[in-house]
Amino acid sequence: MALPQAKQDATEARLAALSLPDASGWTKAPREDALARLRAAGLPHARDEYWKFTRPDTLVDAEAPKAAVFESDETEVFEDVERLKIVFRDGVFDADASDDLSLEGVKIDRLAEAGQADIHWAKDLYGALETNGQTPVARPLATLNTAAATDGVLVHVTGKASKPINLIYHHESETSDAILHHVIKLDAGAELTVLENGPAAARFNKVMEVDVADTAAFNHVRTQGRDHERRAVTHIFARLGQESAFKSFTMTANGVLTRNECVIELTGDDAIAHVAGACVGDGDFHHDDTVFITHDAENCESRQVFKKVLRNGAVGVFQGKILVKAGAQKTDGYQISQSLLLDGDSEFLAKPELEIYADDVACSHGSTSGAIDEEALFYLRARGVPKPIATDLLTLAFLAEAVEEIEDEGLRDGIVERLEGWLVRRRG
Repeated sequence: MALPQAKQDATEARLAALSLPDASGWTKAPREDALARLRAAGLPHARDEYWKFTRPDTLVDAEAPKAAVFESDETEVFEDVERLKIVFRDGVFDADASDDLSLEGVKIDRLAEAGQADIHWAKDLYGALETNGQTPVARPLATLNTAAATDGVLVHVTGKASKPINLIYHHESETSDAILHHVIKLDAGAELTVLENGPAAARFNKVMEVDVADTAAFNHVRTQGRDHERRAVTHIFARLGQESAFKSFTMTANGVLTRNECVIELTGDDAIAHVAGACVGDGDFHHDDTVFITHDAENCESRQVFKKVLRNGAVGVFQGKILVKAGAQKTDGYQISQSLLLDGDSEFLAKPELEIYADDVACSHGSTSGAIDEEALFYLRARGVPKPIATDLLTLAFLAEAVEEIEDEGLRDGIVERLEGWLVRRRG
């Protein structure tokens, strides 16, 4: 079927505004393939099924809308963590602010440099998981990323990393339009934690492809904020081998438009995939979590836990699916999405899905929206707790199930501290 003219025009206008990177090395084939796929499918439109809750206009426009830079004297969220820092400013690598890219058991290259070579280990992965993730749901902004990403990190983990890798994204220009693509490969038995933080750019398009081999473990914790006018679309594509583990948590505070997509395929028996998120939004705030987990092996476990706190007309979206293929017996799939609406103007839109083709499974999903529990609020106030503080305590208790998905206690405490700070700033 021919591509509708409106989609075709929007796609060509977006491509014309980009300076596509020189793909002369091993990235040439996947970039050309992505460009062809993008032109065939077109950029997303509000009438597309998986975009009916979130208008993609400002994510696909030829020029990025301006976003004011938020100035803050607050320390970075992972400042107290021993980590290897890799810094990008408006999508451009900052060598002076970054640490030396050396870590025992880990090899780190930059896409902008390694992509010009004829051969690299990432050749078989760059764009491969993204391509697989286009079925059965098209994700054209990820395809655009594969074609146009200017930089990113290529991380090959051969053992247990001695400390986390921290990807830090600074926003300094009101018109920045950053596109980054990361590829992470964990060999059998390897372990790595990746931390991400920062607003990144006025408009940010990021893809992370993660290949987790047998018995390997990948942990991911990120925070998004605090520049309120920023817009971002992010994708994580992950493939899990036998007895492997993938765990990802995202905290989002502020941002006029954020869409986080996560596409995971469990291909080895006894694999585990946990994806969680906690977001707090106030006013002109639209936050969309879209998750698709495919069980294609036996005795695997997946969890999706998403909590959203919304006020003053903020909008939250959750689209989550568990697909259990034939033969994926003894699957344990859990999905929960809940919102706490702190006023009558906010809105939560949810589309939970289960599609099951095996008969020995335990899968569940649930989605709720509600206000602060008045009985609990009365209980706290009757014991002398002021209403604003009582409301904050109940809000943190609501978010706790998602935050508990973070394994590291120190990282978990840091996230709770940031959530407390956001609530305190909005009291009264």
